[in-house]
Amino acid sequence: MTSREIVTRTIECSGPSRLAYGFASGHFSDICGMGIAPSPTWHSTRDLRSEFPDFGGELWEDEWGNVWGRLDNFSKGESLQGALREWTDLPTYHWPDLDAPARYRECGEVWRAHPDHYHLGFINGWAFNICRYLRKFETFLMDIAAEPALVARLLARTDELICRQIDCMADAGADGVMVGEDWGTQDRLLIHPTTWRELFRPGIARCCAHAQARGLHVWMHSCGCMTAIIPDLIDCGVQVLQFDQPALHDIDALGDSFGGRVTFWCPVDIQTTMQTGDYAQITAEARHLVDALGHFNGGFIAGEYPSWDAIGVAPAWADWACAAFMEHGGRPGDVL
Repeated sequence: MTSREIVTRTIECSGPSRLAYGFASGHFSDICGMGIAPSPTWHSTRDLRSEFPDFGGELWEDEWGNVWGRLDNFSKGESLQGALREWTDLPTYHWPDLDAPARYRECGEVWRAHPDHYHLGFINGWAFNICRYLRKFETFLMDIAAEPALVARLLARTDELICRQIDCMADAGADGVMVGEDWGTQDRLLIHPTTWRELFRPGIARCCAHAQARGLHVWMHSCGCMTAIIPDLIDCGVQVLQFDQPALHDIDALGDSFGGRVTFWCPVDIQTTMQTGDYAQITAEARHLVDALGHFNGGFIAGEYPSWDAIGVAPAWADWACAAFMEHGGRPGDVL
């Protein structure tokens, strides 16, 4: 089987010839992932140092009009000022040109050069991930409680742009689309599950249906403990859940409750296990993930965090995890 066939069969639980791999950091991957190219027409003209004279770190504006800042040199930072500072700005807000076909040209070129790989297109999140920056995180959480009708209007506009991105990825040759949407704290959803179902579930279902109508699998990343909405995401049409903290959900519980219904793409847990630097713990959890999540004629893709240095993990520890996955799940070229 080609890498593309292995990943597809893993997602569809139809019997891949070996474990599927989505590694990074120079390790093997069956997946060729590509994101949207920068806008050829947008550039910031703001003097951010004058606007934020007391901020001591790096500042930048994104193409949405959000102002970001960070105090270190490796995190993604946080939105300091959202582009939609007032709800009255929404009717005249200028949305970025994320549906410009030219921004997907490189995706198509790379994928045509790797026809045997699974082609995964990274797009700009579900609506929550976008809107929490447009309105600023804490403001948007208050909006959800105080202004649900306005939030629903913003989400609907955002979903339209997401669907146009999905179309562009499909036209470029993607097999699936990947979105990032961090919904959890350490122990629960950021908002009440009932509120999530009322405001956010309908848009996710629409976007998933649009992607699947274009023949694409839907992949979703989330950090935190958002176990309460996993059944909803499956019902909406999310087919792959990417968790960097699988232990937060209880690995065995994920397999028992959702195995065969959704595929999980996970590294060895980046919060509880990888930082130990303990060979026995790291390799044991790699085997545990395969055994608990990958015995449904598919259902599990072995992963790797892309920025080990940012969380204090030595390259050798990452090598141990990747090697353990392959020893337990088969190496490329093996016939199992």
